[in-house]
Amino acid sequence: MSDDDSSQRTEQPTARRLRRARDEGQVARSVELSAAAVTLAATTMFFMMGGTLMTSLAGYFSAGFTFDRKLMETPALLPAVFASQLTHAFMLLLPVMLVVLVVAVLSAGATGGYIFSIDALMPKFSKLSPMSGFKRMFGPTAAVELLKSLLKVSIVSVVLWMQVEKHSEELLLLGSMSLKPGLSLAGSLISEAALWLTFSLVFIALIDVPYQRYTYNKRLRMTKQEIKDEMKDTEGRPEVKAQIRRRQREVANVRMMQKVKEADVIITNPEHFAVALSYDPTSDGAPILLAKGADHMALRIRTEAKNHSVEIFAAPELARALYFTTNLDQPIPDALYFAVAQVIAYVFGLGQVQPGMAPMARPAPKVPASMLFDTDGHLVSKQGASP
Repeated sequence: MSDDDSSQRTEQPTARRLRRARDEGQVARSVELSAAAVTLAATTMFFMMGGTLMTSLAGYFSAGFTFDRKLMETPALLPAVFASQLTHAFMLLLPVMLVVLVVAVLSAGATGGYIFSIDALMPKFSKLSPMSGFKRMFGPTAAVELLKSLLKVSIVSVVLWMQVEKHSEELLLLGSMSLKPGLSLAGSLISEAALWLTFSLVFIALIDVPYQRYTYNKRLRMTKQEIKDEMKDTEGRPEVKAQIRRRQREVANVRMMQKVKEADVIITNPEHFAVALSYDPTSDGAPILLAKGADHMALRIRTEAKNHSVEIFAAPELARALYFTTNLDQPIPDALYFAVAQVIAYVFGLGQVQPGMAPMARPAPKVPASMLFDTDGHLVSKQGASP
């Protein structure tokens, strides 16, 4: 990546870019974290059972050099004796190895997760380029790795020197001790030194993990043009467009259904179409269409209207005319104003009827011939209009 290209990569990687990089086997990995975790697990186990472990191993070791008369007279039994001693030693070390194995597997995916990618196994001829190799050897990544190596060597040297200074007397006594006590003391000293060394590796890992995440994210950054191209490519796919349109329809339907309770009247076909109208008597504007639907959506509108006690008025021709000529949240056409006014006046009048008064006459709103539609939305003549 050139300097100019790097300066233009200012945008955070998209989910698609991260997913594609993961499919190619590119994830954030911290070798220092795995090394620290494995070393910490092993040294903790040795620290907990170091003396016992070394004493038992010393017993198996010394037993291997003890021969009775039967073994001396039958050398063919020696392989079986040695195999038995190796098996016992292996079983003694098995818990440590199992703990180390589990920790190694867990720590490997702690930074970037677990993946299996065929692309990561395929040979990449770009890595054979001398120029690419030169950049890797003398680039910023190589410099950071060199600093980490120097830091590890320095910390290890300091820790070992401090341990030698602290246990110098015990180290001098090891030469004069018998085998089992000497190995037990050596195991304890080694475990303690390894534990302190592990703490230093953990310190390095705590620095390396955020750094690896930062460099991984920086390596996947994108330019503004790449973001635009990806959005264009993603939204250009038919299945994505269909999903977006479906989601938009769902959101629009939810918002529309929430407005049904605000309507003054629902005009229906009565079964196939339903439109919800709202009118403000204090304003000079025309009634507003809040919701409309056909078939299943019409049933939902009628059900919602009943739940909120909104008046439902059956007028097939008027319902179809409003459905096919008026958009959501728009005023009704001027040609339908008189017919709708009759319905709204009737609905408002229902609320003013007193007990004992004669019921109001139900209007029969007339729709202009230019506004007559069939159930398919085609204009029809007055004689051909379906009921």
